[in-house]
Amino acid sequence: MLRRTRFVCISDTHNASPDGSFKLPAGDVLIHAGDLTNQGKYTELRKTFDWISKADFEVKIAVAGNHDITLDQAFYHQYGAHHHGQHLQDDEACRNLLEEYPSITLLTHDVAEVNLLKPDGPRTSFKVFGSPYSPASGTWAYGYQPDEAFDLWSRIPLDADVVVTHTPPKYHCDESKDRGPTGCEALRQALWRVRPSLAVCGHVHEGRGVERVGWDLDSPNGSFQEEDVGYWVDPGAGNKKQCLVDLSSRNTQPLQSTNFAVEGKLPPQPADSGTEKPRSPPVRCWTWKSDNSLLQSEQCSLSSRDGMHRDKTTVLDAGIGVTHRPSCLLDEKQQPARLEGRDGISTSARSDREALRGRPGRKETFVVNAAMMATSWPHKAVHGNKYNKPIVVDIDLPTWETLD
Repeated sequence: MLRRTRFVCISDTHNASPDGSFKLPAGDVLIHAGDLTNQGKYTELRKTFDWISKADFEVKIAVAGNHDITLDQAFYHQYGAHHHGQHLQDDEACRNLLEEYPSITLLTHDVAEVNLLKPDGPRTSFKVFGSPYSPASGTWAYGYQPDEAFDLWSRIPLDADVVVTHTPPKYHCDESKDRGPTGCEALRQALWRVRPSLAVCGHVHEGRGVERVGWDLDSPNGSFQEEDVGYWVDPGAGNKKQCLVDLSSRNTQPLQSTNFAVEGKLPPQPADSGTEKPRSPPVRCWTWKSDNSLLQSEQCSLSSRDGMHRDKTTVLDAGIGVTHRPSCLLDEKQQPARLEGRDGISTSARSDREALRGRPGRKETFVVNAAMMATSWPHKAVHGNKYNKPIVVDIDLPTWETLD
């Protein structure tokens, strides 16, 4: 059974909080896609964790971003003085701060399985992958080089229902007026393979918005292709309305995404001790070991486009228009050799043959760039900083409980 679940998506708050800069609408799950602070100082992190922990959501999921520099231990030890000079922060204390905020799940390129348990909530389940990384640019944290990108994003589990990354995928919610598309192509290809229901990002403030991506899964000529893309007209622009997109079954055109990670499964329960059984924690996390296997951790309670042509556009419900484009975004020479097409040889355990097998219901992904800061770094707006509204998304997810 599926139930509507409401996600409130934000990113790039850069020390701003709902006590004046913006308002948080009600929802089931809060997602923050990084750049919690300006420079990752202890006081900045504590202020941000304070307001997130107090936000009225059953589950709060976050990733860091390139500005949260003290959370990237290796980076801060090498470049901390570049940002903080003689006022270096105790980066270990910064990272340990989260222990005081058990209601926040901070993902660092790892996975969590979420069960919404509130009696008056949707009581749904989903698997989420979260990562703070973005393509290296200047001396900022969590940067990676182009030759590291494909291995990095191949770690997204094929059954992830929600993917939260600081960087956007290339060509989707990633344009800035000065630089054009700045997202990551390897991430876009990973999203083609995984095809999650929801992909939340930030980083490129000017790319704030949403796109509904339909994946081409039938082409015999190669992988990583798209069938169509829907663009939005912001329903909250210039008024007091929420920036809400309803992709649940209540809409005439719900998101085409099934084959969920935890469909039909109950949350694990403790052995019968003769007393009332407590519920499992709402979030259970995994992290990566050195041999690339997953290790379960402690319980956590936690618009020109490069070479792309647009044809006709039709307007759908919820402010979404669909642009039909030629299906092939990459020619064969541009595709990495380690990721064969669906008719190619399976060269690894995570080849495209595996990505396509048995998951025909995963046809669309809703990409959200939820950047709250409307100006770009260094945020020197003449009349103060301006902020966007949170983006609210309703999608159907499977319930974890058995219903008669």
